[in-house]
Amino acid sequence: MIPRRVRSLVEERLATYPAVALVGPRQCGKTTLAQAMGGSHFDLELEPDRLRLDLEWDRLRTGHELVILDEAQAWPEVFVRLRSAIDQERGRVGRFLLLGSVSPSLMVQVSESLAGRLSLVDLTPLLWSELPEGVELDRRWLCGGFPEGGVLTPRRFPHWQRDYLALLAQRDLPNWGLPTRARTTDRLLRMTAAVHGQTWNASQVGQSMGVSYQTVNSYLDYLEGAFLIRRLLPFQANVRKRLVKRPKLYWRDTGLLHALLNTPDHRTLLAQPWVGASWEGFVVEQVISEMSAAGRVFEAFYFRTSDRYEADLVLEVAGELWALEVKLTAAPGPDDLRRLDKVAGMIGASRRFLLTRTPRPAGDEHRASLDLLSFLKLLRTDPPWTFPPS
Repeated sequence: MIPRRVRSLVEERLATYPAVALVGPRQCGKTTLAQAMGGSHFDLELEPDRLRLDLEWDRLRTGHELVILDEAQAWPEVFVRLRSAIDQERGRVGRFLLLGSVSPSLMVQVSESLAGRLSLVDLTPLLWSELPEGVELDRRWLCGGFPEGGVLTPRRFPHWQRDYLALLAQRDLPNWGLPTRARTTDRLLRMTAAVHGQTWNASQVGQSMGVSYQTVNSYLDYLEGAFLIRRLLPFQANVRKRLVKRPKLYWRDTGLLHALLNTPDHRTLLAQPWVGASWEGFVVEQVISEMSAAGRVFEAFYFRTSDRYEADLVLEVAGELWALEVKLTAAPGPDDLRRLDKVAGMIGASRRFLLTRTPRPAGDEHRASLDLLSFLKLLRTDPPWTFPPS
């Protein structure tokens, strides 16, 4: 089993809450991680496991072993039982670990029954920093992070991703409430992949699909709730420029993105006009997911003016702003940092980082040009950070 960075966060939350919900996309490793923590496991999508849980409930409720409820959203009545069991002994912690493939925004039972009684923890597909030595960065970028999707198992990409997306369109998304046919859902997936890294124009996409912008936005809620896409909100600053105010849309796993865009290998990927947007989304997701796995409290945005001054990622961390710009280059120039400096000055960012493919990090804890892996290592350490002079 590959060690997951989020495990220590799950254990920390179990030590302070009666229940923890570990949520993330299907097949990202939730069950493997939970079973490694011990306890009794029940897959609530399976009728035999539901019956076994029903018959053993009194013993489990009063016992001291961790109870793991996999795909908890599949059996809504379990949330009522959980609420009762927790309220009877509110002081007991570390009792229940819920695993879910849809976000709490779609798991109505969580918000209605367990508010204030559990902690939410996100699990993503494998992070680049979690992979064993020898797995190249470009393979993780191309294939995505699903353990079975090709990043660890050769020759599965992109066939695994296509099967995964077909199952989501035909079964999972309809079961979770998306009111479309599989063919319409498949079209929606491809259209969102085509605008990866761009600002989201619901009217334009809705017109292409023959539905209103309100309807297509409601469809997008389900894709976001299934951890497929991320809408990055714009950072609002008081500057003397007109700001872009639409959210930016990213596919969270680049393996799924590349499968949707018929990109089977790295050579084909580098030849695409959208390769920079793919790399940008990959870096943005790695940074956000790394910080989430560490339990950091932060907010993430992007910033762009109408005359194209921008920061691909703006992080609000511990009362200060970080401005990050992503470039698919191994040789960033001085102008790249100077432009980032100007953007950072507009929004009052105290730290600014240019994330590239450079093998030679340069700068300090406030201003640096460095590669993704070096930056991810910094996120797990405390400043001051130093590099060779820029």
